Amino acid sequence: MDINQNGVIIYQGPSMLDGAPIVAIATGFTKNSANAKTGGELIQTWIIRADMAPQKALNNGADESICGDCRHRGEVIDGKNSSRACYVNIAHAPRGVYACFKRGGYERLMAQYDISQKFAGLGVRLGSYGDPAAVPLKVWHAVMHDAKFNTGYTHQWQSADIGYAKYCMASVDTAGERAMAGALGYRSFRVRHIDDAILGREVICPASEEAGHKTTCDSCKACGGTGSKALVDIVIAVHGGASKIKAHNLSL
Repeated sequence: MDINQNGVIIYQGPSMLDGAPIVAIATGFTKNSANAKTGGELIQTWIIRADMAPQKALNNGADESICGDCRHRGEVIDGKNSSRACYVNIAHAPRGVYACFKRGGYERLMAQYDISQKFAGLGVRLGSYGDPAAVPLKVWHAVMHDAKFNTGYTHQWQSADIGYAKYCMASVDTAGERAMAGALGYRSFRVRHIDDAILGREVICPASEEAGHKTTCDSCKACGGTGSKALVDIVIAVHGGASKIKAHNLSL
């Protein structure tokens, strides 16, 4: 089997959320991402179930192992996911990454030193799909030991080890959640309804459509948790798949 040089496995084992088998795979080492918002210079990390395809996990609720209690997961009804509002299209990258993994196409990096060396000098997106809190914190410590910068978001900020705050923004949907996350020690990334006000010490995501795509994530570098030089919180109007969420759900 030919090894895919574009990606590596950085973790395979139990989910930190529910103990189910997951795998975290980093891609972008030989081929840049085509994501116009994040930019092409970020290494992407995909957190998926190791024992079933992403679509199957989505439709039977097993994606809880990688996404936790994120409200954007949707609801499983009669073996099919409905009302999913996550912006990630799993039929694209997650599907392809899982297929390559099942073919044995990725090298697995076991030693923390090897992981650190692989990411040295690079920008990394923690959890391009899946929540970084599903992966042991020590793995992200290894990834970021010599990396240049990162972006990351977690919906598990109320229950995860506070150590994730160094690398991840708390993903919040209300002003109340933002206040709670801040009290715990997180910077936040808030998805707001289009009619909601921008709060104090919040800045509209400069890579967003509403900000005129002034920059890209790999140039901005603001969404790197408390480890970033940025001090403000970031806010973005509901968009993409998330626009399916009704206004009242964003104000609970």
